[in-house]
Amino acid sequence: MVVECGRVPVENGELYYEAAGSGPALVLLHGGMLDLGMWDEQFTRLARSGRRVIRYDTRGHGRSSVSDGDWSDHDDLYALLDQLRVVRATLVGHSSGARIAVDTAIAHPGVVAALVLLAPGLSGSEVTDPYIQEHLQGQEKCFGAPDGAERFVEHYLRMWVDGPYREPESVDPVLRERIWASATANVTANVATPTLGRAIEAQALERLHEIQVPTVALVGELDSGDIAGNLADIVSVVPGARAVVVPDAGHLVNLEGRASFEQSLDAFLRAHPWV
Repeated sequence: MVVECGRVPVENGELYYEAAGSGPALVLLHGGMLDLGMWDEQFTRLARSGRRVIRYDTRGHGRSSVSDGDWSDHDDLYALLDQLRVVRATLVGHSSGARIAVDTAIAHPGVVAALVLLAPGLSGSEVTDPYIQEHLQGQEKCFGAPDGAERFVEHYLRMWVDGPYREPESVDPVLRERIWASATANVTANVATPTLGRAIEAQALERLHEIQVPTVALVGELDSGDIAGNLADIVSVVPGARAVVVPDAGHLVNLEGRASFEQSLDAFLRAHPWV
């Protein structure tokens, strides 16, 4: 299988991407503090199933640049699709990647054929889960401390790998190490070259009714209450949206609940062969 790799310019930066396969386009959007490597298990499989699969690192992540001014992740995605000559694509997003996918469906509806949202974030939503609030406050105290980066990443792992219902010892150590490596690399890169400006979002929570494409949202049963709440908002407002709860999985639905996720994705794509 031939994998196309490259960089595309976007406003105040550039994005690194990889693409493979042919057929209807499908874009994989990674979660926050991760990179396109979180899709290693699915990238080749999907590219061999009659899809043109694209994955990329968002701003400040992986091999993409940080920004020297304000930016919009949904405009970045629109620019990437335009430069790759993709007219419409199914967006498969995890966490903040799902947040970008939803914003893109609202801000640029013409380029979005369908949405597959894993552990979805939503722009315009607030953090209310006490467990997540506690660790976010812990992260704020890390700035400027000698071991701040290491402790910042550990708070991240507690929130988004272990989750509110498990201790670190209960999580697959290989998975935890993999996410630690990705998050640490991103934190280190952003400390060396801080992102300037602010992210402009679509405030999707109040605009979910504008989404008019086939949508399925998946959440792990061990994820935080905020993520479960986002899923409930999506399926209650977006016409025809379906919810899937993945048993024994936390926030990293496509990795911890790989079989369930891939079965749900395959069924969704079979049900909507035109997307």
